[in-house]
Amino acid sequence: MDRVLLVILFAAIWISGVLLMYVGWRGRGRRQREMVGELPVVPEVRGEQTVPTATGLYLGTTIAPNWQDRIAIGDIGYRAAGTVTAYPTGVAVDRDGASTIWIPRPALRAVRTERGHANKVMTKDGILVIRWQLPSGLEVDTGFRADNKSVYPTWVDSPDLQGPDSPATEPRETDLPTVRTDTPELGESVPSSNGVDSRQTKENT
Repeated sequence: MDRVLLVILFAAIWISGVLLMYVGWRGRGRRQREMVGELPVVPEVRGEQTVPTATGLYLGTTIAPNWQDRIAIGDIGYRAAGTVTAYPTGVAVDRDGASTIWIPRPALRAVRTERGHANKVMTKDGILVIRWQLPSGLEVDTGFRADNKSVYPTWVDSPDLQGPDSPATEPRETDLPTVRTDTPELGESVPSSNGVDSRQTKENT
């Protein structure tokens, strides 16, 4: 009899926990609905693939830059096996048993790799993350764990997927102007701001 009561107690605790998580998830969705707004519509014609399709697991979409703030609107927050494919018009995340997530090309901001996303932690650079902007103006991160991690460099380095926030658009060290920190020798030519060389001379005392 005691064992039966313990089983009932544990079952009640488990059901209560599930209900609390469900209520919390629904509450998050209501709070996010206004700032998330409508999701982009999947076009009928996507065009030819620009990056090979990657198979794997869709982890979720979070509000940038918080990698744990998962969006709970509709089924965009549901993890599911699927594929991610790049086209000239955008990126498609096709999920098994869930709707396709479409990222229009103008909405792309950056493609990178991360260790964690949507409360899922992997090894270093284990997750492909796409940052993009919703029609509402909110920037989000969509995470995908590919079965074959060797495809990540192709995605990260693809010029077709570079946005204004991509690392490739940031100044590289070799692109930055050289600033001289040492003291010129007497008589040495020194470039000036107006493009005319000035010559370091000894002051008359």
